[in-house]
Parts: sequence; C-alpha cells; structure tokens
Amino acid sequence: MLDSLTEKFQNTFKRLGASGKISETDLETALKDVRVALLDADVNFQVVREFISDIRQQALGKEVTQSITPGQQIIAIVNQALIEMLGGKSEKLFSPTNDPTKIMIVGTKGAGKTTLCGRLALRYKKEGAHPLLVSTDFDRVAAGEQLQMIGKQIDVPVWVEEKQSSPSKIAIRALEEAIKINANVIIIDTQGTLSLNDDLADNLAALADTFDPSEILITVDAMTGQDSVTLAKQFDEEIEGTGIVVTKVDSDTRGGAILSVRKVTGLPIKLITTGEKLDALEDFHPDRIASRILGMGDVVTLVEKAQTLSSEKDIKNTVNKMKTGDFNLEDFLQQMQQMKNMGPLTGILDLIPGGKQLAQQVAGVEVNDKFIAHSEAIVLSMTLEERRNPDILNGSRRRRVAHGSGTSPAEVNRLLNQFKDAKKMMQALTTGKGQGGLSRILGL
Repeated sequence: MLDSLTEKFQNTFKRLGASGKISETDLETALKDVRVALLDADVNFQVVREFISDIRQQALGKEVTQSITPGQQIIAIVNQALIEMLGGKSEKLFSPTNDPTKIMIVGTKGAGKTTLCGRLALRYKKEGAHPLLVSTDFDRVAAGEQLQMIGKQIDVPVWVEEKQSSPSKIAIRALEEAIKINANVIIIDTQGTLSLNDDLADNLAALADTFDPSEILITVDAMTGQDSVTLAKQFDEEIEGTGIVVTKVDSDTRGGAILSVRKVTGLPIKLITTGEKLDALEDFHPDRIASRILGMGDVVTLVEKAQTLSSEKDIKNTVNKMKTGDFNLEDFLQQMQQMKNMGPLTGILDLIPGGKQLAQQVAGVEVNDKFIAHSEAIVLSMTLEERRNPDILNGSRRRRVAHGSGTSPAEVNRLLNQFKDAKKMMQALTTGKGQGGLSRILGL
C-alpha cells in the first residue's frame, strides 16, 4: 500500500539540511516535494492544500530538538498532520446490544460490499454474536447466491428472496426472521452503483428509514481513487452514513482515496480490508497507517496478527531460535504456514520498521498454497537429521528428497536457498538495533 508515496516522502526527508533550524528555503523545497507526491497519489486537491498549510505553520522556524535533525523534526510534524488528515483517532464499530444491531452496507459497484458483509458477520460471530446476512441486490447477477455461498462458508444464516421486491419490504421480512432465529446482528447488502441516480437514492433512503440501522457503512474502493470518494460523499448526503470502510487497501494503488475520504466526507474510516480472505478485515487506526506511509512500520498491528496465530511464548521461542541461529527447516516450514495465514510476505514486511528495504529483496516471492504444499512435501521427505542440519544435504541426498516429494532437484535447491536467505534476513531482524529489532519489540 502506498509504496510510491512512502518512497517519495523518505527521499524528501533525506534531502533536508542538518542545520540547527529548519530554514524557509529547505521547508518550501520539502513542502513542494510533499505536495507533488500527494497529488501524484490522487489525493484530493483541497485536502493537499490544507495539509501543506498545516505543516508550514507548524514547521517554519521551529528549533530542532537536541539530537534530532531537521529531517526527523519534519517527519514528526508530517506524521502528526497525516494522523489528523486520517481522522485523528480510531472509531470503533457499533457493538451488539440486547436489541438487534443493524448494519447497512452501501457503496460503489465492485468495491467488495458483499464480501464485506461476510467479513463483518464472521467478526461478530467470533465475538459471540449471532449474525444474519440479508441480500437486497437484484441488480447484480447472482449477488444473492454469492452471499449464500459466503454464509455457508462461515456457517451464518442468509436471507435471500427469489422474487424481486423493494429493499424496505425485504428488510421487514428479514427482521421477522431474525427474531425467529434469535439473530442479534443483521447485516444488509445493497445494490452498488457507479453513479447515484434518484431511484437508487430513494430506495436506499426508504430502506434506511424502515431498517433504522445502527451503522450505515459506505464502502470506498482504494483502487478507484477520487471517483469513489466523490460517490461516498453523495451517499452520505442522501442517507447519512456513520462510517467508511476502505476496501482493497493491499492492492497496488496510489492511495488517494484513503488519504482523502475523511476530510471530504467528514465520516470516520472505521475499517479497512487488506486481503482476499474473509478474516482480512482490520480496525482503522490513523496513527498506524500514518506510520506505514512514512516507512516507519506498524509494529502493533504486526504483533496483533502474530498473536492470533501463536501464543506469546511460541513467538518468543521462535525469535530466540532466529537470534541464536538454531532456526531449522522444520521451523522454516512452520513459519511459512503461519505467514500464509497472516497475508502476503511483502504486506508483513510493510509493518516492520525498515521493512520496505527488505521487501525489495523478496519482491516476487509469494507464499501461496502451491508453494506451501511443495515446501512441506520436500521437508517431510528429509530425515530428521537433514531437517535440523540442511548443510549435510549433498547431491545424492537432494535427488532422494526430490524423488520422495514428487518434485525436482531444482525445486529442492530453490527451497534450500530460500531457507538460507530467510535465515539471514530473520537473524538481521531479530538482532537489529533500534526499534526495528524484533527482540526489542517483544522485550527479549
């Protein structure tokens, strides 16, 4: 996410002088670079203008704190300005009460609304709630069937009507069903659009009046930039949204939508989606996203992701193995399987301070199902001694492992080389000085 913007920001900060005061010339040069970088990222022009003005007022002539360079001082100012641009603080999703929690999802066609409904249902289910999914979209072919498939996948009931009817009437019948099955979270999927016409606006407004939702979440597709932001504003003006969900944040996108939508709509970003899996849904934290944009990582999110898969004891044990060089092929395979559940490798590295540079070294490496299956077959075809000491794998041993795993000697060699590279990288991360070292992060 926002890799190009991050790179441009970092280059700008490096060029700042090392004098004891931030000169007006240095500041204006830096601000020009920042302005161009934001506009290139498709950030709303008025938002950029206010952002630059805010930084200028805070930075001009400001004394540099002892042991801090002007570049570091500007980074701190820009970081705070980014946090404010993104909303200042995180705002939570509505929590279930004794009365049904009712959520209405609206937004751009193709933004992932139906999948978002499933993601929300899964989240609420994990929290102990009893969700019901409801489809009111008759415009998109098989929208109801898709929601039913998602519901089956996460074992959540779905209300779909075969005969077309108004969203308001469907909502009334769905609410009656929710009472019967004791559902306390009702999530309604609605028709998406690329331009909000009067008929759709009237139908959605009528649905909101009938359904009386606790949340009206407006989806904004990170890949469509300002068009999606403009449409989000129109939705809010028609039906008074309560929050924004930015989807496809992990995509190769310039990032203008996520940086603009709070200022343009006035609505808080409550959630972001960061992958294809149904659990790839994150609470939005302005300070964490600002840190990622500036290349400073997001350690808190990284640790939270890790803790959903392993206990703190297991994490510390693995880090100690990396640190001492005892990390072997069995550990490597286990970590690959966990990383697959955490998301793309480059996405994980984005969360580590200094991880952008490491991401460039592993560009193109994808930890997917096929890669995991081949790796597992190769490792399990080795003897216990070979897994724990890969250096003994000579040519004949490698051929035997390839034959036993149904792979080729070239694939065995590739895995061993990746293991060696990963071991070096992990040791560098765990023993690294400063905030970036995982040992320091985990208090080891």
